[in-house]
Amino acid sequence: MWAHGHWESHDNCWPVGALECMSGGGSHLKDEGSKEQVIIAGAVAGLVSRFCIAPLDVLKIRLQLQTGPLQGRGARGVISGLAPIGTINTFKHILHDEGVTAFWKGNVPAELLYVVYGAVQFSTYRMTNKLLQPFSLPNAVDTFLSGASAGAAATSLTYPLDLLRTRFAAQGRDRIYLNLRSSVLDIARTEGFKGFFQGLSPAVGQVVPYMGLFFSIYEVLRPSLADVSLPLGSGDAFSGILSGVLAKSGVFPLDLIRKRLQVQGPMRARYAGGSIPVYKGVLATGRVIVAREGWRGLYRGLGISLIKSAPASAVTMWTYEHALKMLRVDKVEEL
Repeated sequence: MWAHGHWESHDNCWPVGALECMSGGGSHLKDEGSKEQVIIAGAVAGLVSRFCIAPLDVLKIRLQLQTGPLQGRGARGVISGLAPIGTINTFKHILHDEGVTAFWKGNVPAELLYVVYGAVQFSTYRMTNKLLQPFSLPNAVDTFLSGASAGAAATSLTYPLDLLRTRFAAQGRDRIYLNLRSSVLDIARTEGFKGFFQGLSPAVGQVVPYMGLFFSIYEVLRPSLADVSLPLGSGDAFSGILSGVLAKSGVFPLDLIRKRLQVQGPMRARYAGGSIPVYKGVLATGRVIVAREGWRGLYRGLGISLIKSAPASAVTMWTYEHALKMLRVDKVEEL
């Protein structure tokens, strides 16, 4: 909690039974653990979170890459006999045509992405927060800047993995890339180094307000909900859910534009759902989508994205807090 001009950390509270108390009874992320412990806990949180939400992620990406009209669909949700339209039809199509394992397409680069992203995100958040301490900024500004910096740094450093994840998830039965190695070599050969960073600007433009809002909302909610008894064990998970849902809703069009730009290149006609139009630039892509698909086109997959963000945020923060507590206990025992 905030007291006497600094953050008070309550380190003597450990979860027992139903995990009545987490996160030091409401202490804040910036005060918890050493740099090494934060990096390890962040990586573990990313790994666990990614595995749990992989099917929803693949489904979201497929929905975001659908370019057919939102109205006038057939009874079976198919436009021109090619692309299934809508969440349920897309789910059935993937399951029937590609099998259940298709929901984990791109899982290898995605796991690497989430591990590295989680480690960079939490360590940058902690480092930035410490750098800002001498300025005595209001807590809302402090957490927003720290969260935004963490998101921008993590996004930029891991972006090639994000692009590879999207391209693998967009593959249907027609396999464009056989494995991670061949995909890297093929993109480097046909698109050059810049091919790994297509869509980076909307990614950073999205993550700065998203992560800033996420951490700001999380830090506000977490102290008051820390001791609340919930099915998941504490208020940390519930705080993560609310933070993720609220932050995600505001920046979703940039996420969709990023996905459309990530599958640009010589292979765009071979992805599931048919040929992806040629897009150039963030604003131009947005204008084309609105002109062809209407404003609703910018929000394809929002429903499944919100469904995904709730468990993803909850699992990430819950796992991070537990992993960090275990690391800190082990460190104390060593001493």
